[in-house]
Amino acid sequence: MRTLPNELTMHTSSDLAAMSAAALYRIARLRQEVFVVEQHCVYLDLDGRDAEAGTTLLWAEDAAGDVAATMRVLREDALEPGLSSIGRVATAPVWRGRGVAAVLLDAAIQSCDGGPILIHAQSYLTDWYGRFGFQASGPEFVEDGIPHTPMRIG
Repeated sequence: MRTLPNELTMHTSSDLAAMSAAALYRIARLRQEVFVVEQHCVYLDLDGRDAEAGTTLLWAEDAAGDVAATMRVLREDALEPGLSSIGRVATAPVWRGRGVAAVLLDAAIQSCDGGPILIHAQSYLTDWYGRFGFQASGPEFVEDGIPHTPMRIG
């Protein structure tokens, strides 16, 4: 069983209104740092989906409240009954390679209750996602200049 480094605590929220503004701000900030600044993907990260019913945000933070990693689980019943997707997977550079995202991904997968799960993996991470049971489910595509591979469990 994977565990977080001792200095981190995992949190989940399925109710955006119940989250503290500070926690939501720190999650959004990390996503901007990774996707917009580091990866040069200019898009509207706060797309409204975080506030949808059935969305779960997961994050790990230190005692100061700094977010080490985050991801979200969305319900995708409009695409396929019972389907969930995992996205906005981001880890702060100082926490990469320390298993933080793996612990969150395990929890995200568990939150899907055995149903099918879709992820659009950055292609260089397909082997990593494969360790969690994801398998390629379509051809590679380019989004924001970055190759992605659709992958599924179930």
